[in-house]
Amino acid sequence: MRTFLTWSDKVQDRDGVKQPIYDLAFSPDGHQLVAAAGAEVLVYDVAEGELIQALKAHKDSVYCVDFSSDGTRFATGGADKQVIIWNSKLEGVLKYSHSDSIQAISHNPVTGQVVSCTTADFGLWSSEQKTVTKHKVSSRILTVSWTGDGQFFALGLFSGIISIRNRLGEEKIRIERGTSPVWSLQWSPATDKNPELLAVTDWSQRLSFFHLNGQQVGKDRNLGFDPNCVSFFSTGDYVVLGGSDKKVTLWTAEGVKLGAICERESWVWTCKVKPRQNHIAVGCHDGTIALYQIAFNTVHGLYEDRYAYRENMTDVVIQHLSTDQRARIKCRDYVKKIAVYKDRLAVQLPDRVIIYELFHDDATDMHYRIREKLQKKLDCNLLVVTSQHIILCLEKKLQMFQFNGEKEREWNLEALIRYIKVAGGPRGREGLLVGLKNGHILQIFLDNPFPIPLIKLPSAVRCLDLSLSRTKLAVVDEHNVCFVYSLTTKEVIFQEPNANSVAWNSEMEDLLCFSGNGILTIKAGNFQSCQQKMQGFVVGFKGSKVFCLHIYTMTTLDIPHTTTIDRYIERKEFQRAYEVCSLGVTESDWKRLALEALENLHLNVARKAFTRVKEIGYLDLLRSFEKLKSESKDDPDMLLGDVLAYMGRFQEASRSYRKGGHVQRAIDMFTELNMWEQATQLASETKADMSLILKRKAQTQQDRNDLGAAAATYIEVGDFLKAINILGPAGNLDKLLEIARRLKKTDTKALSRCLFFFRKHNNHIYAAECLVKMGDLSHLLHLHIELQQWDEAFRIAETHPEFASQIYLPYANWLAVNDRYLEAQANYRKAGRFDEAVRVLEQLAKNSVYEWRYEDAAYYYWLLSNETLTMLPDSLAYGELSDTQRAIVQAFFYYRELSQVYFAYHPIKRYIMDPFTSHLPESLLNMARFVVHFIMLNPVPDGVSKVTVLFALSKLARSLRAFRLARYAYDQLRGMILPPEWEEIVEVSALTVRGKPSRDPEDLETTCPLCNSPNPLLNAKGDVCQNCQEPFIRSFYSFETLPLIEFVLEDDISDSEASSLIAKEPPPGASASDNGDSSESGMKGRDSSRRSGRKGRSEIELDRQIADMEVNREHRRSSNSNDRDSERQRHGLSDTIPFRVGRHHLAGMRPGDVFTLKWSKKCIPRKYYRVVQPDTALVLCGGCQNFFLDDEWNYQYLQKGCCHFCRSAVPS
Repeated sequence: MRTFLTWSDKVQDRDGVKQPIYDLAFSPDGHQLVAAAGAEVLVYDVAEGELIQALKAHKDSVYCVDFSSDGTRFATGGADKQVIIWNSKLEGVLKYSHSDSIQAISHNPVTGQVVSCTTADFGLWSSEQKTVTKHKVSSRILTVSWTGDGQFFALGLFSGIISIRNRLGEEKIRIERGTSPVWSLQWSPATDKNPELLAVTDWSQRLSFFHLNGQQVGKDRNLGFDPNCVSFFSTGDYVVLGGSDKKVTLWTAEGVKLGAICERESWVWTCKVKPRQNHIAVGCHDGTIALYQIAFNTVHGLYEDRYAYRENMTDVVIQHLSTDQRARIKCRDYVKKIAVYKDRLAVQLPDRVIIYELFHDDATDMHYRIREKLQKKLDCNLLVVTSQHIILCLEKKLQMFQFNGEKEREWNLEALIRYIKVAGGPRGREGLLVGLKNGHILQIFLDNPFPIPLIKLPSAVRCLDLSLSRTKLAVVDEHNVCFVYSLTTKEVIFQEPNANSVAWNSEMEDLLCFSGNGILTIKAGNFQSCQQKMQGFVVGFKGSKVFCLHIYTMTTLDIPHTTTIDRYIERKEFQRAYEVCSLGVTESDWKRLALEALENLHLNVARKAFTRVKEIGYLDLLRSFEKLKSESKDDPDMLLGDVLAYMGRFQEASRSYRKGGHVQRAIDMFTELNMWEQATQLASETKADMSLILKRKAQTQQDRNDLGAAAATYIEVGDFLKAINILGPAGNLDKLLEIARRLKKTDTKALSRCLFFFRKHNNHIYAAECLVKMGDLSHLLHLHIELQQWDEAFRIAETHPEFASQIYLPYANWLAVNDRYLEAQANYRKAGRFDEAVRVLEQLAKNSVYEWRYEDAAYYYWLLSNETLTMLPDSLAYGELSDTQRAIVQAFFYYRELSQVYFAYHPIKRYIMDPFTSHLPESLLNMARFVVHFIMLNPVPDGVSKVTVLFALSKLARSLRAFRLARYAYDQLRGMILPPEWEEIVEVSALTVRGKPSRDPEDLETTCPLCNSPNPLLNAKGDVCQNCQEPFIRSFYSFETLPLIEFVLEDDISDSEASSLIAKEPPPGASASDNGDSSESGMKGRDSSRRSGRKGRSEIELDRQIADMEVNREHRRSSNSNDRDSERQRHGLSDTIPFRVGRHHLAGMRPGDVFTLKWSKKCIPRKYYRVVQPDTALVLCGGCQNFFLDDEWNYQYLQKGCCHFCRSAVPS
């Protein structure tokens, strides 16, 4: 530590009287210094020491000054009891007063609040408030200081008390130190290091430190003088003290005295540290103002990569430069010198020297323990430690002490010692290199009292170092020239200017580095030097790391050795290059060395280098070389070819192989590398087999998943099947099709594989083309079916009918999936799947019922009845049928009845749900009666609501004044569960209808066409005549009863004979009225003939037979009734017995008066009906076999173009 006086000034008044300097204050930026000198406030320029201005606002002595933390103002106070606030322009902006003289003043570093202290109180003022808040105290206040965060301030009292208060002036902590006045105190300004540390001095000549909580830190330090001032450095590491000893001394923050900064001629009243710099301003009683600068020397020691340096003047930090591990030794005293050697560390303190040693003999161990203490005050310029001694250098003299303090040897040299370094050696007999000011370089061994001269320089030695083998010496002289000497020949090997320090590499002989002018120079052997920028000077060089000291900081630089390695490789000095790489290089440097060594067949270096970079492949290659060498097969050309091939230089490898006669090895190399052009070219030049190369090429391409290229190669060699097996799984169908087109029709195996892949990838167009080429029509048909290409499938069936049966079932399934159920049903029938055809229709019918589409339900049930007919044989009579077939007959009649019921129920449902209907009320009434008659004798079909039918019947009957029928319907409804909206209607209507006539209109009653008996609107026996039991035949639009009666043939008359007889015109003599008009579609009935009084002979016979039938009906029913009834029910006939007609009567009937219901099945007999009212025109639908009035039929047919029941456009 050294101090320098920067400037000084002596303050006197006009009479020459010296004015005491009671206080000083630096501006926060350090540019100005304000001094309290007598009654004036002096402002100095810190850099030049010139007085800027003298402020004369006070009327008496100024005792204290203080700057705000932002530098915008400062405050002064003194014996005139006034506090003046000054701005940065040195103008007084505010003044306030106390009742006593101002002793101390301080600004809050955060808020700028000012605390001003007197002998009796203190005041708090801030720019935000207009008044000063004052607080009384019990004793004179001598000093004040704020904490760094501005939350608290401490007062030092004349009574020896320290009072710590908050910003409001409230006392929080009270520290009592006795009766000695607390003359000065200050909080540490560092916010990162002990911000709550308070340094206190009093006139009991003590220095103490306290925490904010009032706890003392450490013990009191005796000063030996009365302290007047204490001031922290900005870092908080050091404090300076001044007082009655006329000195300013430097102390650590832990209370360790480091030394005197200056000594003046009178008491030091104040000393202040310049912000963020090592400058101290001193104010003395004799009016002297002085500014000193402190220079802290670097105290350190280095051995290889173990570096020890001083920190905070009292600590020793040991740093391992390679691993960056650190250890700290707290000496708690001023550290003057440090020396390091191997496991030894020597630290010189003011009155002793301490020797430390490592706990473990480990290069990375950082734990030190005390080995010895030399309790001696030793003066020296340089300190050196060895394994058993310490050496002190004092100008021209070297003194060697043992660790116990005994002086063992002394060397007196001829000139001042400029540099000393331990050169190593046995324990206790180490050698020293000593550089003198006269240029001599000496070697001194500790066990030899005589120095050995080595080199003589023309100028003083500045720095030196010895190479690893101790054969070369590097020296830097005071002219900054670096010399390298051979200690064997004493000749200069190398010299370079602009050097200030030099160091040999501690791990390699040929590497040297030196620094100067901000440049680091690396010298390897006799190669050209390499340079890079660097700040500071080099102090060590180990491996690839250079240790550089810049001011107080040691840094480690990683030095790339790439250039050095390249130069050794260029000279083929691979062993040297390997040694450089071992110092620490990148992986790429190792790999480059390995490859170069391998190429030049330096296998030992190559193996070690490849081992470093863990190149297993190259190591295997080297092992193979060693094996070949052991088998005496180490042809240099072949080995070089293998090396070049492994390095990727294939053309050179090929030339090397051919040179050694290993052509096949070259071909194998190219094929393994997929360099097919080179391989084929080499094979053609050497007349080798090309097909093997191509097959290997294809296999390699396939292994690399280059399927297109592999397939092309297989095609090139004619192996189509392998090409197909490659392209197919990859989905390359276009290429596959090209192959299929190139194949012959006889190549069925290859074509089949093509077909398989076309089908697998759903490319059916290509598959079809392949099948056509193969001529496989069956599979082609199945393909079209699978693709639902029905037109193509049926086109094949047209030319090859034997395949037609294979189409219908899948086509029907497809139609069903696409909601084309009727077409599906037809195709199911064609496919012979009658069960599926029936199932489709049943499902359609049920769905229609569930969706209230009763008209569609009627249509589907009619289709269902027809479908059951297709399941019956044409030529078998009923008695010849099986039980299953008889059940089908019953199903036919059941489905037919259901279709008629749903057909009638549809308008009824619409009538109830919709506000409008196209049917007349009479027609709707007939429909309701038809449905009611059915459900009287049969279970109610699904979807048919009995409540709905009866409700409609009641409404219609009431509107048509059929009150008896309405009363019946209401009586039935009252016993049923009705919708809530109908309940009141039914109840009210049932009551009101009681007041109506209890009979129905005669015009609504039905007259039997057979017996002419009137019938009520409802018959408990069903829709038959209550007199003769003849079933009523209705028109399936208005459901009017038609004038038709059924007759049967005599047993000996066949259906064909009857048809021929009916088809003939009546015999001559029949009246015109008998023949009727042939152009009319209707026929004249028996009843009208009677009314007109004109009867033909056949009609008279028919009437007679009818009369006979009526007389004998009961007798015929009773005789053999069980067999007959059973037989008729099986045929779906009513239990009435139609009259029989013979040949004579058949011949007398007009063809237009007879209708025949034909079912095209022998098991279901035909039914014959005759019109009994010739003025009624009727139509029989050839599809559904239902009757219609002619005008109704024409209306519906013109409207819909078909029968509105069966939707068939068939002739009537």
